[in-house]
Amino acid sequence: QMLDHEDNIWVGARMSPKSKYFKKYKIKGVYDDSIIKVNTQGQILFNKSIVEILIENKLLDINIFSYYDPIHLNDIEPAFTNTEYWKQGDVFISIRHQSAIIHYRPSTNKVINYITGPFAQNHDVDIISDREISIFNNNTFLVDNEYSEVLIYNIEKKKFKKLFNDQLQKENFKTITQGLSQMLKDGSLMVEEQNHGRIILFNSKGKKEWEFVNKSN
Repeated sequence: QMLDHEDNIWVGARMSPKSKYFKKYKIKGVYDDSIIKVNTQGQILFNKSIVEILIENKLLDINIFSYYDPIHLNDIEPAFTNTEYWKQGDVFISIRHQSAIIHYRPSTNKVINYITGPFAQNHDVDIISDREISIFNNNTFLVDNEYSEVLIYNIEKKKFKKLFNDQLQKENFKTITQGLSQMLKDGSLMVEEQNHGRIILFNSKGKKEWEFVNKSN
């Protein structure tokens, strides 16, 4: 969950009852993930199925319904400011089972950008500058998948780069599910290797400052 610029809370959920296209196309046995905006009094201000978003923006492959969990929403990142590349109130949505990031504008129901690339079954997405986002790449490709990665995507240049990748490989950093990354203001990076209960902090030069390992079962 995440607070936006108006102190409302964005949270992922599942529609119940399911949204209109599930009824229209008689889709059964499939999760209907949605994004919800709630105020601090607990009132739902916005609730939208991700399947609806994709259908209404002509981005849906109907074959995704062959699997019970075709979307697997795992993060919503709201935009706090206006830039050349997004507007305040936009959200970036990470959907693991499509290996994609959706840049969505709730005010107009428009997908501004549907981002795919050299990442597979991604998790955490963060806005890190006025034109860049970071993406936690679990990296579950069939080949070259030994390590999880932190990717930086430059929307202006439409290019990806890897952050501290040599250091992450040296640490044998890999989590098949979940996982988080957080860039701090001084350029340091904190990463969570959820499957192994490990957190690492690298300073701005990529040197490991500390790590924490939860050895409990």
